[in-house]
Amino acid sequence: MLHEILLSLSGQPSPLLGSPQVEDGIPQDDFTLLSPPEKALLQSIGHLSELHAKLRSHTSLISSSHRSMVCRSVSTAIATIHLGEFQKKILEVERAILAEDSGYVGGYGIVPLSIIVGEFTPWTRRMEWLWEIALYMRPETSQSVQFHECSGAALVNHLRDALQTGYTDIKDMTIQLVTAAEAAWMKQISMWLLYGKLPMYGKEDFFIQEDPTTEQGDVQFKMRMDLLPKFVPEQTAGSILFIGKSLNHIRAKRKTSSGISAAPIKLCPEHIDQLSGLGLPLSSSKLSTAIDCIRLSLSQSTLSKLLPLPKILEMLTLLHDFLLLGRGEFAVALVAHADSRIEESRRRGALARVQQSGALESFLIKEGDVVTSLAHAWAELFSLQKEEEPYRRGPGAGSTTPEISKVSFDDLLFPTPTCLTVQVDAPLDLFLSNSDIAIYSKIHAYLLGIRRSQIRLGDLWKRTSLRRSHGSSRIPPRSNNAFLQNKLRQNRERENSRTQQMRPVWATASACLFVLSEIGSFFQGEVIHESWQHLREWIEGENSFPASTPNSRPGTATSSNPQLSSQNHITTSSNRPSSRPSPASIGRHDPEALTVAHRSHLSTLIQSLFLTDVTFTSVLRTLLKSVDRFVALTIRLDTIQRNMDLETDEGVVDALVDYAQEEREVWQGLRETSEDVKRGIQDLVASLRDIDDRRSGSGYSTSIGTTGMSSRPDGSTGSGFSHYQPRQPAGVDRLLMKLDFGSLRSVEGATITPGLVDLE
Repeated sequence: MLHEILLSLSGQPSPLLGSPQVEDGIPQDDFTLLSPPEKALLQSIGHLSELHAKLRSHTSLISSSHRSMVCRSVSTAIATIHLGEFQKKILEVERAILAEDSGYVGGYGIVPLSIIVGEFTPWTRRMEWLWEIALYMRPETSQSVQFHECSGAALVNHLRDALQTGYTDIKDMTIQLVTAAEAAWMKQISMWLLYGKLPMYGKEDFFIQEDPTTEQGDVQFKMRMDLLPKFVPEQTAGSILFIGKSLNHIRAKRKTSSGISAAPIKLCPEHIDQLSGLGLPLSSSKLSTAIDCIRLSLSQSTLSKLLPLPKILEMLTLLHDFLLLGRGEFAVALVAHADSRIEESRRRGALARVQQSGALESFLIKEGDVVTSLAHAWAELFSLQKEEEPYRRGPGAGSTTPEISKVSFDDLLFPTPTCLTVQVDAPLDLFLSNSDIAIYSKIHAYLLGIRRSQIRLGDLWKRTSLRRSHGSSRIPPRSNNAFLQNKLRQNRERENSRTQQMRPVWATASACLFVLSEIGSFFQGEVIHESWQHLREWIEGENSFPASTPNSRPGTATSSNPQLSSQNHITTSSNRPSSRPSPASIGRHDPEALTVAHRSHLSTLIQSLFLTDVTFTSVLRTLLKSVDRFVALTIRLDTIQRNMDLETDEGVVDALVDYAQEEREVWQGLRETSEDVKRGIQDLVASLRDIDDRRSGSGYSTSIGTTGMSSRPDGSTGSGFSHYQPRQPAGVDRLLMKLDFGSLRSVEGATITPGLVDLE
């Protein structure tokens, strides 16, 4: 019987410890000679035997078919280490019984069953816990096992949580399993850190994966945070991604050029020493330190040549100048040429009845019109650059992104949604991601929409016929006869009537232009320009660039020499001798730290431009669309009145058009649109006040990064890297103060919305 018990504990099936057979609903006992106490003791042995057999079978299945190499490693550790120790315990008991050890064998060679059961009682708790871990890795009865298997990161997190137990033996077993899991995870990460390759096996369970959304032939990588163990800080994970991407790019570059192939091979032993020095289980702080050392070593050697700081600064300057409208003349030229293409299409008859409605929704712009407008804007900008280049100042004078509002501004320049983007080629893709460029494009459309409305409203004052009434060219004695005098009187009455009618229109236009100008100036000056200068000073360090010259023009921030192209992507030459930073700056800011700083800067911009506020962006878009219609109707009114004057004064009659009826319809639409503009301004100021109240109440800080680099009070990270703290722009209250200061209050004491002139 003892032999049968020991064989069953080893995982062999035994009728002695099996479940009782059932016949006609009545359990049948095959061993009637056993007493009830003996049967109870055998039940505990049978439970342990069953757990052992199930663990053997289940771990064998996991080790051979699980998609995660981490889970396979843990399963193998359970089978070889813990089940192996249990098997050794069985052999130890058997050996002691055969040797008639007095601890097991009593008088007359009797071995008490209670002693055998007592020897294996602690293993019951251990086996039950191991079985729970095995079921956590792969459920036993799942119909679709592939979808219910846990990931390696989830298993590591579960095992680390299991360390908080009151049982010493369970804790020791957990440490062994955590060690096995993290050893397998380190093998995967070492392949990425040392060679820039994804693991050969189980790469679908690795937290860095290829991005399937990229174009064919252009391999990009992304992080899956659900596959990242919790003990790895997000900043460390970002560094791991950056190191592997850099090595992957170097390896791809090596196929066409051998100039940089030797450096990574020489650095591999140093990196291996850093990784092999980490003890198991892994320490979060030690892992971060090792990753930072590898990152710094790679940055100081290979990446300093592959992705030099001047090239990064050149690209940031390009983005600031064009997509963030740092160069004001670019926005003016782009708006002017876009409007000219729309006007040309109108003359060709492509806009049907847009002259009467003043709307652009029915117009479908062609791609050729967009390309032509951009090409003409480049040509004009290029000519201005050649003229002003000697007078430009030097360019050095003076992070999970917050969710952007879904309100779109990309259909304001043209009726069809268009966007200006930048094509980022290698190796700059190590610094800029596609999501970063998409954010820049959204900010560009947002700012350009505001600037376009400013320009169109300001152009109304250039239409002299709307603002002024020129006197008659007939002077005495030619105007002494009664007919001409009566004609002059009628003209004066007509002009006075029109002037009286136009006063509310000009008041509305003036108020709207004031509000949009103040908001645009706040965005461009206080937010974008100051944040850019703050980031640039952090990148370059002190005394890296000469001071600006007195003859520099506002809005022309760089002496860049872009290669102007008719395509809707931007490239720039590397001929920028003044943008070379000091050597100390290169050592202080490696490319990965610059990437983190840039994304933190971009996150701050999104918050400070109110792009995350759905209410503000919705109200602003409605106002800009109303301004478009307001301007179109005003221009149409000017055209109708000039045609009516030709009919009245010169006798030039168009029998197909009733200008008097059109004038009445346009005036009706202009009054309605003026009311829409007034409401839009009031709603815009009200939304600004709501933003100010919310941010003041919640203690809002704009220093928010998307990548989560932890900082210390001295502004440095744990490994000594300089950490960028984004500049906090002035609050919304400063903008509201400017709007309040510019308001004109009625003499009668009427209620005037802050930021508006008296529109009545």
